[in-house]
Amino acid sequence: MTSEADTRSRWILAAVALALFCVQIDYFAMNLALPRIAAEFDRSATDLQWLVSAYMLALGAFMVPAGRIGDIFGRRRALLCGIALFGVASVACALAPSALLLIAFRVLQGIGAAFIFPVSVSVLTNAYGSARAGKSIGTAYGIAALGNAAGPLVGGLLTDSVGWRWIFWLNVPLTLVSLAIAARTVTESFDETAPRHLDVTGLALISTGIGLFTLTFDRAPEWGWVSGWTLGAFAVSVATLAAFVVVERRARWPLVDLALLGNPRFTLLVVAGTVANVAYVVTIFVSTLFMQQVLGLDPLAAGLAFLGPSVGAAAGGWLAGRLAARRSPALVMGTTIVLAAFSVAALALSGGWIAYLAALTAGGATLGLVYAFTTVATQAVVRPERAGEAAGITLTVLVSVAGVGVAVAGTALEVLQSNGFPAADASQTVLTVLAALLLAAGAAVLWTTRPVPSRPAA
Repeated sequence: MTSEADTRSRWILAAVALALFCVQIDYFAMNLALPRIAAEFDRSATDLQWLVSAYMLALGAFMVPAGRIGDIFGRRRALLCGIALFGVASVACALAPSALLLIAFRVLQGIGAAFIFPVSVSVLTNAYGSARAGKSIGTAYGIAALGNAAGPLVGGLLTDSVGWRWIFWLNVPLTLVSLAIAARTVTESFDETAPRHLDVTGLALISTGIGLFTLTFDRAPEWGWVSGWTLGAFAVSVATLAAFVVVERRARWPLVDLALLGNPRFTLLVVAGTVANVAYVVTIFVSTLFMQQVLGLDPLAAGLAFLGPSVGAAAGGWLAGRLAARRSPALVMGTTIVLAAFSVAALALSGGWIAYLAALTAGGATLGLVYAFTTVATQAVVRPERAGEAAGITLTVLVSVAGVGVAVAGTALEVLQSNGFPAADASQTVLTVLAALLLAAGAAVLWTTRPVPSRPAA
């Protein structure tokens, strides 16, 4: 017989998974609508790229503060505010009369998503307890990954039929249902060891530093990698983050406990997960271009081709939660990253359709598992009262560095093609480099799992 506590936990999982799914489907549907939005507002597609860039800047800059705000002032309150802000901002986006206002409302959407991601993880960690949290987080991320698959299809269909504004209207019922379930079932929890005090100086420094860092690499291909704007923004971002470290070391109640970064298990999992997430987003980026430029597919057909890797990523998220409770995190991470390396290498060498889609699906499953497992496993090596902070740090690193990877990969493809490489060979080169990086990362993680021989007694 199911207990009342188990029933409540399942409803909490449903609310969190629906909120994450809503964020994911919105992001992936939005990309396909950019040309139509640009035409309506009489702007260039490059100008409207700020719809994506501004959103990512807000998301990357606020995840660490959002996670810690939830720990300090209440995870239930923070989650409800994040879902509500995302929903209200979606309505504002749907009604936006100009491109400038649409970009401003996308920033609000990004802040709402920044609260949803880390706070939802800490809510599940505290609702299920450390023993069962991994399974619930993996399940939530698996459901959210379905938004990756549905996003391009939904975005294309809505844009071509009723218009791009309905991409934002779609968020409204999803957020309302998620908000109603969460308000009824999620109980309040705090970091009982910390006072209800927010390190405002630390919040301002880390938000500004990460925002500038993300902006630097997002705009570098357009500004020029060695231009004054790029070098200046990068220098200011590094200086701001250095000032953040100094302030946090002296703060009585810091926004981020820097001792967390000295936890070798936590750091290893975050670094390995970051390498895998960079490989995932760059593989999707390169494959999208390959399918359209080399294979000649239209955007809708290319979106259909990504159903396999997206479903594979969803299955990987589901599997991550189950493996977390049964196997060594380092062993699972290392083995899966090595398998991902072989999948990406096979993708680089694939010539026919069947082999290409099979390798792409295998890459989605293995890299999706590592992404979800990174969040699951890092929660297992920190104290539950700092769950939001740990989730915020983990997700910020994963998202920010992934953006850097896409910018570098895009520039690499342009350089290769300008030097005479055909588009197919340029894609193959980038994928081969990714496979080598994955193999090195997986081997490094597996090296830490080797048994250490004991020294004989003197």
